[in-house]
Amino acid sequence: MNKWFAIDSWKGDLVLLIARLTLGGGMALAHGLSKFEKLMAGGEIKFYSFLGLGAEISLGLAVFAEFFASVFLAIGFYTRFSLIPLIITMAVAAFAVHGGDPFSKMEKSLLYLVTYLILLFVGPGKFSLDYLRQSRK
Repeated sequence: MNKWFAIDSWKGDLVLLIARLTLGGGMALAHGLSKFEKLMAGGEIKFYSFLGLGAEISLGLAVFAEFFASVFLAIGFYTRFSLIPLIITMAVAAFAVHGGDPFSKMEKSLLYLVTYLILLFVGPGKFSLDYLRQSRK
C-alpha cells in the first residue's frame, strides 16, 4: 500500500498531466469556447471593461487567455508563458468582476487562480510538449 503513496517522479508527472488536462480543457471548453463564439458572432458585446479598455478588447483578452492559452496549457506547450494570461484573467475575475460579491461567486475563479499559480511554480512535468522540446536540444 505504501508503494502507491510514495512520491515517484512518474506519479508526479502523471498528476501534473491530469491537472493540466483538467484545468486547461475545462477552462477552454466551459468558459473560453463560449466567449470565443460570442466574440465571433459580432453584434453588441456586453462584457466587463477591464481598465477602461472597452468591452470588445476585454472580451478579446479573455478569449485569448481562456481559450487559446488554456489549450496550450492542456498540451503543455509554452506552459509557464500560457499561465500568465490565465492568472491575470482569474485575478481580474475574482477581485474586479466578483470583488463585491459573496465568496461563492468568487470561489471558482480563486480555485483556478491558485492552481494556475501552483503550475507556474512547479512546471508542466515530463508528459508535456515543453519537456519534449527541451529534451531535443
